[in-house]
Amino acid sequence: MRWLPTEWDEVLEAGHPLCDAEAVTDTQTALSAEIAARHAEYEAAVAGGAPRATGPLLDFAPYRSSILRHPTKNPKLVDPETIELVSPAFGQRDVGELEADLTIQHSGEPLGQRIVVSGRVLDDLGHPVRGQLVEIWQANAGGRYIHQRDQHPAPLDPNFTGAGRCLTDDDGAYRFTTIKPGAYPWRNHANAWRPAHIHFSLFGNAFTQRIVTQMYFPGDPLFALDPIYQSIPEQSARDRLVSSYDHELTSPEWALGYRWDIILTGPQATWFEPEGGEA
Repeated sequence: MRWLPTEWDEVLEAGHPLCDAEAVTDTQTALSAEIAARHAEYEAAVAGGAPRATGPLLDFAPYRSSILRHPTKNPKLVDPETIELVSPAFGQRDVGELEADLTIQHSGEPLGQRIVVSGRVLDDLGHPVRGQLVEIWQANAGGRYIHQRDQHPAPLDPNFTGAGRCLTDDDGAYRFTTIKPGAYPWRNHANAWRPAHIHFSLFGNAFTQRIVTQMYFPGDPLFALDPIYQSIPEQSARDRLVSSYDHELTSPEWALGYRWDIILTGPQATWFEPEGGEA
């Protein structure tokens, strides 16, 4: 099974690391100082009675393009009948059982560390969300997306497309087999690198209910340097984006296991990207 490139073109375009027109010259030291100052402003506001945030701060200056990308206008009302007419069609075919294994989509084996990523999709009461479409996309082991606009000098893997999907079961569980993605450079500031991550997309009953987030891996040294990760001021909220190594999920002599639950609503909700995407 192979994904058609056009199926993911729009998604990868929106989240591509090199889409910004110009690379800025700010150093990592300067950017880290900006992050610390913004966090200090947030803590001062909380000390003054402001509520604690569960998601990213808007207009987070260290993440340069956030000022251009986050919504600035009031939401538009959508005709419910229109939603019913254009409910998700999820690609050109039904979701197949093999689409959740990104390591068998081509004739050869992809390069890199095989991993199993599994978890549950839950509501704020801990109830499972059944039959939920979960899609993922990611860079390969070298930190490169299979996308025409990704031109940084890392090798492409002819046996790895980097996209998969599945439906949650009756317990709200999902499971993917894939390759651990590599970190990659992006043009937010000089020598900027994004921590290794996998993009997740979840649909409700209509396209207007789509949410997108990212899963990270534990212990990444780039966390402290990444303005996207650091745009969430609360450490507890950032922690909810980080998977945990699970030895029970690990497959002997085959793949490491990582577990990551997604909570859709409530104070413990997983952070989701604002409309407009990220790098």
